[in-house]
Amino acid sequence: MCIIFFKFDPRPVSKNAYRLILAANRDEFYHRPSRAADFWGNNNEVLSGLDMEEGKEGGTWLGINTRGKLAALTNYLQPRLDRDARGRGSCQTQPLRTRAGSTCSPYL
Repeated sequence: MCIIFFKFDPRPVSKNAYRLILAANRDEFYHRPSRAADFWGNNNEVLSGLDMEEGKEGGTWLGINTRGKLAALTNYLQPRLDRDARGRGSCQTQPLRTRAGSTCSPYL
């Protein structure tokens, strides 16, 4: 089961407190290769882990950009009709690349 945990405090009590604490796991398939969270090579505005499974590489389950957009994905297991279909993780990466004023609606 995938879990995402948020704790948001818009006015932290001390200067050392965090406004956002975010934790997530990715346990859909333990054997699935992934890259640890980091900024994306030439794109230093997006921070996320990356799916490295062949044919689905470049998707993510959790990411954030420097403009404050956050994209998250939990699993939804069902029989796959098309085993060669693009991974759902690519739905997270496109909104993170867009400008701050744009909406994520087209990706939902």
